[in-house]
Amino acid sequence: MDESTTTFTSRDGIEIQTWVWTPDGTPRAVVQVQHGLAEHAARYRRLAQALTAAGYLVYAPDARGSGRTAQGAYGVWGEDGWPGWVDDVGRLSERIRADHPDLPLAILGHSMGSFATQQHLLEHSADVDAVVLSGSTEVGWLVPVLDADEPADLSAFNEPFEHRTGFEWLSRDADEVDAYVADPACGWAAPPLPGIASLAAAADPDRIAAVRDDLPLLIVSGDADPLAQGGAAVEALAQRYRDAGLTDVEVHLYPGARHEVLNETNRDEVTRDILTFLDRTVGAG
Repeated sequence: MDESTTTFTSRDGIEIQTWVWTPDGTPRAVVQVQHGLAEHAARYRRLAQALTAAGYLVYAPDARGSGRTAQGAYGVWGEDGWPGWVDDVGRLSERIRADHPDLPLAILGHSMGSFATQQHLLEHSADVDAVVLSGSTEVGWLVPVLDADEPADLSAFNEPFEHRTGFEWLSRDADEVDAYVADPACGWAAPPLPGIASLAAAADPDRIAAVRDDLPLLIVSGDADPLAQGGAAVEALAQRYRDAGLTDVEVHLYPGARHEVLNETNRDEVTRDILTFLDRTVGAG
């Protein structure tokens, strides 16, 4: 796997720093990885190693206010706020399409990255060939939680779990939790995201109906993820897409797994399931 970096410019002038992980030989397809809140794209390097070993080219941006893009000013969302974050997903997809016009494109969004992906698809499902949502949920109940005047308080998510660090809700793997806590680019208190109320559109059946029916969609989640609500909120998300007409919606709920299934004790199983999905969709040609 070759590792390099590139940038693209958001519509409000932010230079979005992006990792590019390249396989040996000719790529089969591109996977665009969108990370979650209060983390960064380098945490997906292990996933990228598995993807590139299978022949996939990977682009992974540090979202606005995050990782290297933030330049130490974590949570500074820029003039466009949340709508800009969603627009950044499309801008990177456009860049990938320009650079690799002959390769299929899949988007893998985790948590906040999955919400941005859900909103992106309302108008741009024709621009992507497959989608994986990780640590996601039906966002109707979540928007009021995120649309607050105070920094996002995620401590309640840890209530059902042990309280060694306060981030046990992320994974059963204590080493992964400790690595998150020790990383200064992770776990910071996220200021309010201006414009996050627009995410409610991703729970509107009339808007979801615009997503093309033949878009393959995989949803992976732990049933102990607080966002999954025991799995009910994940199944509700899948049903929203099925009701809208999507014919290829696959759900994997992993018993006992928590929010970051790619950093869970069963992460190898999760990675295999994602690769199986990609191989039969964007990698099939």
